[in-house]
Amino acid sequence: MVARLLLRSWSRGLAVGPGAPCRPLSTGFEPSQYLQRSIVPTMHYQDSLPRLPIPKLEDTIRRYLSAQKPLLDDSQFRKTEQLCKSFETGIGKELHEQLVTQDKQNKHTSYISGPWFDMYLTARDPVVLNFNPFISFNPDPKSEYNDQLTRATNMTVSAIRFLKTLRADLLEPEVFHLNPAKSDTDTFKRFIRFVPSFLSWYGAYLVNAYPLDMSQYYRLFNSTRLPRPHRDELFTDDKARHLLVLRKGHFYIFDVLDQDGNIVSASEIQAHLKYILSDNSPAPEFPLSYLTSENRDIWAELRQKLVSGGNEATLGKVDSAVFCLCLDDFPIRDFVHLSHSMLHGDGTNRWFDKSFNLIIAKDGTAAIHFEHAWGDGVAVLRFFNEVFKDSTQAPAITPQSQPASTDSSVAVQKLNFKLSDALKTGISAAKEKFDATVKSLTIDYIRFQRGGREFLKKQKLSPDSMAQLAFQMAFLRQYGQTVATYESCSTAAFKHGRTETIRPASLFTKTCSEAFVREPSKYSAGELQQMMAKCSTYHNQLTREAAMGQGFDRHLFALRYLAAARGISMPELFLDPAYRQINHNILSTSTLSSPAVNIGCFAPVVPDGFGIGYAVQDNWIGCNVSAYQSRNAREFLQCVEKALEDMFDALEGKMIKT
Repeated sequence: MVARLLLRSWSRGLAVGPGAPCRPLSTGFEPSQYLQRSIVPTMHYQDSLPRLPIPKLEDTIRRYLSAQKPLLDDSQFRKTEQLCKSFETGIGKELHEQLVTQDKQNKHTSYISGPWFDMYLTARDPVVLNFNPFISFNPDPKSEYNDQLTRATNMTVSAIRFLKTLRADLLEPEVFHLNPAKSDTDTFKRFIRFVPSFLSWYGAYLVNAYPLDMSQYYRLFNSTRLPRPHRDELFTDDKARHLLVLRKGHFYIFDVLDQDGNIVSASEIQAHLKYILSDNSPAPEFPLSYLTSENRDIWAELRQKLVSGGNEATLGKVDSAVFCLCLDDFPIRDFVHLSHSMLHGDGTNRWFDKSFNLIIAKDGTAAIHFEHAWGDGVAVLRFFNEVFKDSTQAPAITPQSQPASTDSSVAVQKLNFKLSDALKTGISAAKEKFDATVKSLTIDYIRFQRGGREFLKKQKLSPDSMAQLAFQMAFLRQYGQTVATYESCSTAAFKHGRTETIRPASLFTKTCSEAFVREPSKYSAGELQQMMAKCSTYHNQLTREAAMGQGFDRHLFALRYLAAARGISMPELFLDPAYRQINHNILSTSTLSSPAVNIGCFAPVVPDGFGIGYAVQDNWIGCNVSAYQSRNAREFLQCVEKALEDMFDALEGKMIKT
């Protein structure tokens, strides 16, 4: 049926010519203003994306119990199993039916989108360390382009090119190609652009291509999370044309788009940034940025004081700015210093509420620090990759370029805030809390050089599964137990999909970890290899299920949210200590792989946990770990390294050393 519809639409598209369902391509297209000129309109697939499925309740319960098995003793498991049975046949069944009915009435979105926004926006914890991660760029391959002013200018221009390309519908749609030789071709793109939007996803599906949801992209720019009592607000003003620049705790703005929507010349942007970098004003005594690191209700109250104290228009310029560029006055010493600088800094030179901060250190080291409520890694990584590619392959200026002869003292506006005694007290209190929290955070990094993706794939093992197995082995060696583990997985293959959880701790990883850690001499290399293969197979299954919206975490979260929203007494399943324990994610993990990415990092999600950012590259494995004082990040990484050494020994047929 779908194939017939597509054939009909193809023939109609050829016949109607100019009336075809796609945006017209402007004859005044100016390449320097854009990153690319996609044949297929950016949002062409959005209307026809499949909807995020709600799993069957019995499947969710089965998967939940499988994830609980390695974490509980027999008596605890029997109790949880009984609660699950009662839930499945009782209140859980009712809630599930209500969720399905509600979902059918809201076909424009996904069942998780609203609850997930609420989860982020009602959280009262500070966004810094609790939610905001960072991803750092690799250096520009041409070393002279890593000069701070040069790189800041080039990355700013590339970011605005991305903005213009996105808003002109000229950005290539985000598509996962399983057979790029068929689907990632101009021939296919010229065909699919004539297929109506309500059918276009099916056309891509027929050639094994999977368009991804791009609804989050519009929040990338001109957007800020505003603190409000009880629930924050996401604010976007896409009419604003100015950039916000922070340096030494001072705020500056200048236009990066002119009145016609064209990018201001790169030499002017360079001149304005040079002017800001030459400002020798001492750091403010009360840096306003500390307030964005506060508890959200406290910040909401202080923001209201700012507004009523005559700062509303100035705050509006911060909130509506295209994005926030942070220029730091020091070079980066090493990976640990990089992580601390980009994850939290000293609190004075970031606006943690902005959709993203583009941070550039004195030596040109650059990173994206982003607020998480508005979107996930897929949108940020696409922006990140495009900015890196454009700024390194088509830089707007060279190190020899001269800034424009323009009066930057007129074009650049330095923002000043009127601070009452109450606000000064609030800033001082925020600084004290921020400093204490940051002081308690440790970060450490390793790069395992013995091998990576290529070696593991030759062994027919999933690289991601082996990294996750190493974390399980490391925690068992360090603390003697298996604990709740979280790995994020995107569900962007569905309309308004967010993320699902992969649960890497399984009976397979537990058995394998105990063999390696507690009694390696009992097993031959071949037996250990078989255990690793079972871990890999099961992890691949969990990953596939999560990506297809068939995990259990989001479904249970939505049912719990629905019970609370309807005033129903909380079902016993959600009061079970085992439910609380599996959601107390001691190992919180996330991976991003891209040639543009150097490292990334986030803080632990629980006080006694680890935040693990990792990447399995072709010939090495990188791991960046954060922890608070109750855990030891360095010792954990030593255990990760030992686990990887043992696994590689086993794969090479060697005996494991105790």
